[in-house]
Amino acid sequence: MGIGVGLFFIALGAVLTFALHATVNGVNLQMVGVILMAVGAVGIVLDLVMFAPRRRSVQTVERVPYSQYDDGTTRVTHVES
Repeated sequence: MGIGVGLFFIALGAVLTFALHATVNGVNLQMVGVILMAVGAVGIVLDLVMFAPRRRSVQTVERVPYSQYDDGTTRVTHVES
């Protein structure tokens, strides 16, 4: 479910809860509206959490090749992607 579908569920639930004054036997339309708004809000939150851009850093340890100038140190490089 994307953000658009979540917003649609929230809007439909708000219409059923606050704007519609009809009765249907065996169905509480106000409760259905509240459930749709909750599902839409949970869907938006899950979409933002799961697909939010994350900052990832990769640390590579590179051993400097031996040469006459080698002091035995290790160089650490940080690569941001």
